[in-house]
This record gives sequence, structure tokens and C-alpha cells, in this order.
Amino acid sequence: MRSYGQYCGLARSLEIVGDRWNLLIVRQLLIAPARYRDLIDGLPGIATNLLADRLRDLEAAGVVERQLAGQGSVVEYALTPWGAELRQPIESLLRWSTPLMVRGPDGDSFRPEWLTLAVPALLDTRVKVRTSATIGLEIGDTPFQLRATRSGFEVGPHDGRDLDATVRADPAYVLGLAAGALTLSDARALGLVEIDGDESVVRTVFAA
Repeated sequence: MRSYGQYCGLARSLEIVGDRWNLLIVRQLLIAPARYRDLIDGLPGIATNLLADRLRDLEAAGVVERQLAGQGSVVEYALTPWGAELRQPIESLLRWSTPLMVRGPDGDSFRPEWLTLAVPALLDTRVKVRTSATIGLEIGDTPFQLRATRSGFEVGPHDGRDLDATVRADPAYVLGLAAGALTLSDARALGLVEIDGDESVVRTVFAA
């Protein structure tokens, strides 16, 4: 592992997570523990040998650990408790990235599960929810749900519970709504978003 040779917390942190792909591996494991092939699928563009090297380095540093999945013998990777503490700085970077996301995907790869981190990170510092709500998000083949409670926001696969409303939109517009860079009124007027159910709930959650 390369060293900056500086007695500084930022320098020592970057020695562990500053290499290319490391924080994106952490992103995937913040979403859920994952098998090696799941990480390959969730990290489009990474070479298999490079992923193996990065996982080995992160494991040696105490950020990642291997565990057995369920009752079987399949190995999956997970964050250690210390590694999971990277959630807060990663959420801060997601909020900081808002100006970089305005131009849209521009041909870049996208996985719907990435929104499970980005949307709560963007909403948590902007919107205060007074009542609980569940909104469906149709942004791809897998239906997601956005849960809003007094304690914050959570996005994950739809678990079958009743939805107050459902939002259909391209991922870029969902991010724009969550960041407050796009108002729901403008998105509706431009035909960028479709809503089924209680629109007032959607307006409360995606408050501009």
C-alpha cells in the first residue's frame, strides 16, 4: 500500500480508500453484501484481476471482510463495522456531486440500485418528514420503494407493502427531484415524471 508519508488523517484515509475503484466497491457493499460476480456486475468497467486486488487490499486494511452467505458455503464480501462508517463521507460526496450530475448520464453506465444510496443522501439534508409515506419508484425492471419517516429516508426493492403513490421517471430526473435541482411542478409540466396515487405525498417528499 502506497503511503503519502504525512501524519494527517486525510492522507492516511486516502492511503486506504483513495485508489481507483475502492470507494465504488464500498458503495456496492453499503447497498448490500455481495458475491464476487455481483460486484463485477455492479461495477461496470472494472477488470476482474483489479477487483481481486482491491478486495484483497481493503480486506487487509480492515475495511472489508469475507463471510458465508446464508446457510451455504458461498463466500460474499461485506463491510466491517469500521468500513460501514464510510457511509457518511460517501453520502457527503453524493451531495457534493449534484452540479456534476446535471448533464445527465451522457452515455455512462447506470445501475438502478445506486439510487438506494443517492436518493436518501440527497433528501436527508433538505426535507423534514412529519408523517410516514411509501412511494414506489419505477426506474427500471426492478420496482423500488422510497420510505419516508421521521427518522429519515430509505430506498430499497419494493417489499409488497401498500404504496401511497408511484413515480415513473428516468433516473436523472429522480436525482434532480431529490437534490432540489428540479421541481415536481416543472417535471410534471415538461412530461418528465408520471405519478399514480396521491400526488400530495410525492410533493411533500420531493419538496423543492
